Amino acid sequence: MAKIEAKQVVVNEIKEKLSKAASVVVVNSRGLTVEQDTQLRKTLREAGVDYKVYKNTMFTLAIKDTPFEGLTQYLEGPSAFAFSYGEATTAPAILNKAVKDLEKLEFKASVIENTVYDAEGTKAIAGIPSREVLLSRLLGSFKSPMSSFARVIKQVAEKDTAAAE
Repeated sequence: MAKIEAKQVVVNEIKEKLSKAASVVVVNSRGLTVEQDTQLRKTLREAGVDYKVYKNTMFTLAIKDTPFEGLTQYLEGPSAFAFSYGEATTAPAILNKAVKDLEKLEFKASVIENTVYDAEGTKAIAGIPSREVLLSRLLGSFKSPMSSFARVIKQVAEKDTAAAE
């Protein structure tokens, strides 16, 4: 296979992943040990996130004329890419935990729901709880006033029953 055809296969692979991705996070993973990188990959894979290292030139070709094109300015030096397909904050959240534990891992940028964020913006997005957590908090906040109201009504009813006896 000619060199250009091999490169086109990689570019097409990236384009396919981008077409399905809700978010893409770019990190610099230089300096991680093999064991640390393996554990990171395993954690991401279990969460349904693709994590792969691509050449910056291949990635730049794949993102041309797409919503991900804003990442071009951050593609210097070694880059690893994490693609989230379901929940857009899955990859940023997992990588944020890893960044705290692994000193060598650092955010470069991300595109989350077609918006480009720099490293600081990505860290901020990573701190947002998942959709399920937010929904459970919302339901809990709905339940709390109702529970309090039910306890008050019960106490009033018990008080009336005690007074009638």
